[in-house]
Amino acid sequence: MADVLLFEKRGHIAVLTLNDPETRNALTGEDMFGGIERAVDTINADLNIRAVILTGAGTAFCSGGNVRDMRDKKGMFGGTGTELASNYRNGIQRIPRAIYRLEAPIIAAVNGPAIGAGFDLACMCDLRVASETAVFAESFIKVGIVAGDGGSWFLPRVIGWTRAAEMALTGDSIDAKTALEYGLVSRVVPAAELMTAATALAERIAANPPQVTRWTKRLLRDSSIMSLDGALEQAATYQSLAHGTRDHEEALAAMFEKRKPNFEGR
Repeated sequence: MADVLLFEKRGHIAVLTLNDPETRNALTGEDMFGGIERAVDTINADLNIRAVILTGAGTAFCSGGNVRDMRDKKGMFGGTGTELASNYRNGIQRIPRAIYRLEAPIIAAVNGPAIGAGFDLACMCDLRVASETAVFAESFIKVGIVAGDGGSWFLPRVIGWTRAAEMALTGDSIDAKTALEYGLVSRVVPAAELMTAATALAERIAANPPQVTRWTKRLLRDSSIMSLDGALEQAATYQSLAHGTRDHEEALAAMFEKRKPNFEGR
């Protein structure tokens, strides 16, 4: 059986590919949950990885949960109510927890439909670039369930309460053009240019000091749930660390010497 999550390192960029096109890259099973957790651990331990791209194999980004298993009450969808809740906690909810603790910036390269939990997975990423063929839907209500993977937490933070409520309460899909209008994605490109565009964005991020990039991401993430005083205190702490890095000295030296900096993550 092929790996359901592919991990490839391209210079300072890691590319993660959901690799189960038969199920349209459904988020199910230990191989997927554990694979994402292991990938995050690997990236967090390697400062040479300065940006991450997440995409899907085949024509879909991610179809969400396996609806056939849902219909048949198999796998994580089987058991009593108590068992189902436990299945979610110990199953798909491992994905948002893992992505949330990922230190390197992550870009979702949305190559096709991102539906239900697949849409939420895109929202867990820091940035999103979409193919013209991408479709997005917070569609849980259409199959009579709620977003069990944290979508109600992530989605309003990405597109605001009103639009998130409309998407979640109707279950209606939006196309790539509308996603751009909503601010859900930063750009829409032809399908053949998706990975080129995502890689170019990742390279712009990777050109910066890797440790400071990770601290900047953490400040952006944590500040959304902190008081101003708490955010300022965390900024002061990271700033004191940043001023002590060799990369800070290199950035200033390169600026004054009018040359390209060489950052080493120190």
